[in-house]
Amino acid sequence: MTPNFYLLSIKFLTVRRFYGRVHELTYLGRAPDNFPFVPLLLAASHPALKKFFMIKKLAGEVWKPLQFSGWRHLRNCYAVSSHGRIASYKKNIIEDGKLLSGSLTTGYRTLNLHRPNNKGTLYIHREMARLFLSKPSPAHKYVVHRNHNKLDNSTKNLRWCTLEQMIEHQQNSPAKRAYKRKQANKTEGLKLTATQVKKIKNVLANKNRNITIRKLAGQYGVSEMTMYRIKSGENWARIGK
Repeated sequence: MTPNFYLLSIKFLTVRRFYGRVHELTYLGRAPDNFPFVPLLLAASHPALKKFFMIKKLAGEVWKPLQFSGWRHLRNCYAVSSHGRIASYKKNIIEDGKLLSGSLTTGYRTLNLHRPNNKGTLYIHREMARLFLSKPSPAHKYVVHRNHNKLDNSTKNLRWCTLEQMIEHQQNSPAKRAYKRKQANKTEGLKLTATQVKKIKNVLANKNRNITIRKLAGQYGVSEMTMYRIKSGENWARIGK
């Protein structure tokens, strides 16, 4: 070989940043002292090494472009995959794409893209559902994670829900169940007695009641949220009607 430079080896060990993407590259061995320094950026553009800088497609993975209000005004294009991955790209997702981790907003994976006269935050799970899942009906306006892991945005873990289905799903989450168990065993710092809670549950269960939850909460000196939690069984589950 007689090129003016050569690459001894490439191994994914040391984190470096090229073309706006994170790659782990290092040299194994040492070049002669009089060997000219050649930036890895040049190596990255070499046809034989280009594959090291491409997004690796996963088995069964499908990419779909994100098209949202104001997307044409951005320098990059964006896409999500059926595995829940996010990428930005210029022309081709696989060849010049960059995998993105996004941000976290109340536990959900998001992209903050500022466009003219538009909100910047895109919730990835909602974009995934919009692109990959069909709505059973117009009432199915909410998207939930089947396994309650908000960071698992693969299509198999998402589904459209009605408001009632979403509330039921939230009540069955591991975190909510743990909270209910804790509240059920709570004996200190309670504003209500067991007798009062029984009366409240009877009133809430009455379909013909003529008092609002707000007024009922005012009568007992507690918040409306406390009343809703009593009604759902989140609070005072151990007390029957």
